[in-house]
Amino acid sequence: MDYHFDIPLNNQDIKQLRIGDVVYVSGVLFTARDESHRLMLKKDPGEIPFDTKKMGLYHCGPLMKRINDEWQVVSAGPTTSSRMDIFEEEFIKKFGIRLVIGKGSMDDSLTSVFKKNNCVFTVYTGGAGALAADKIVKVKDVYFLKELGMSEAIWIFEVKNFGPLVVAMDSYGQSIFKSWEMLFKGENCACK
Repeated sequence: MDYHFDIPLNNQDIKQLRIGDVVYVSGVLFTARDESHRLMLKKDPGEIPFDTKKMGLYHCGPLMKRINDEWQVVSAGPTTSSRMDIFEEEFIKKFGIRLVIGKGSMDDSLTSVFKKNNCVFTVYTGGAGALAADKIVKVKDVYFLKELGMSEAIWIFEVKNFGPLVVAMDSYGQSIFKSWEMLFKGENCACK
């Protein structure tokens, strides 16, 4: 099923989504990779200069260029989400994350975290950074650029119909990756 939602997603939005659903979102995303996760977790939520509860989290290290006084997005493809496995449970709880966008899989242990916190993990196609950049209508801000560098800095993007995103882990504790694994282990699997 295809959905179009505005960020922040509410409880009803989250509960509609099941693994395999396709989602397009409009609103505000913030980027965070390994180092930005680590930096944010050292701080209290009140010390963070933006409201994470009103945004989606995007595992992304964009390529940016400065034109006059404005930042322009050259490429904004997702980064490998499994690199954030060690941070994500605490990060989701501490910052009230409801929507995570990334690439590839995340550890199966996080299915219970997504369920407990009414959150979903969605995946965007890797290698499609220029297409993702086209869905970013505005660079609203950047934080920790000097400390972390361009790819690890936290970028605040306003997006319009950002997607397609495929729900990979839903708020019911289901994982599309676990479903695929079970399928391929089946006795009637064509891959044997």
